[in-house]
Amino acid sequence: MRLLVVEDDHKVAAFIERGLQQEGYAVDVLFDGRDAGLQAQLVDYDAIILDVMLPGRSGVQVLRDIRARKPAIPVLILTARDTLEDRVTGLDAGADDYMGKPFALAELSARLRALLRRGAARETTLKLADLEMDTSRRQVARAGKPIELTPKEYALLEFLMRHSDRPVTRSLIVEHVWDIHFDSVSNVVEVHVNALRNKIDRGFATPLLHTVRGVGYVLTEKPA
Repeated sequence: MRLLVVEDDHKVAAFIERGLQQEGYAVDVLFDGRDAGLQAQLVDYDAIILDVMLPGRSGVQVLRDIRARKPAIPVLILTARDTLEDRVTGLDAGADDYMGKPFALAELSARLRALLRRGAARETTLKLADLEMDTSRRQVARAGKPIELTPKEYALLEFLMRHSDRPVTRSLIVEHVWDIHFDSVSNVVEVHVNALRNKIDRGFATPLLHTVRGVGYVLTEKPA
């Protein structure tokens, strides 16, 4: 999943970015309200974490613009302005949740997961054939056997499972699993796909992860 973090404090932004990347999210970071409004329009983010006090345009202004164009995207406001009046203003502007600073990364992550489940009516268990993913515990197993994945492998598999039986292009994978700094000429997608295939298919009679020549990849139990 790809997230946008808009936070003008570079240290706080880096702290959030590192923590969420360790959980497998692709994270884009911006520091200015004007840039954030444009970026949110151009990229199909799964969720946005938004500060209120931003240079250029306030977070509330950015949020209203986002809501006018993408009303369904989950937005969590994270700010030092945490009075009752501030919270009411943020929620009335369209925020799905509101957290004050200072904050614990574990709580931020938990609130984010809740928003993602709620915003897209996401089930917590994904299943294809004998491959299962528990998104609430971030656990994967095939035929009951636990599979250890890196955060990026987990993110890749979750994206493929949410689009099972449908071929997805490399560019679509990049858009949702890697961040804005992705090197488009590298073979990192192919490397991660091969590593994931070795973990979920090796030793099983039915392969699930297939390459669709000229298109991309598909996770399916049907012959590709």
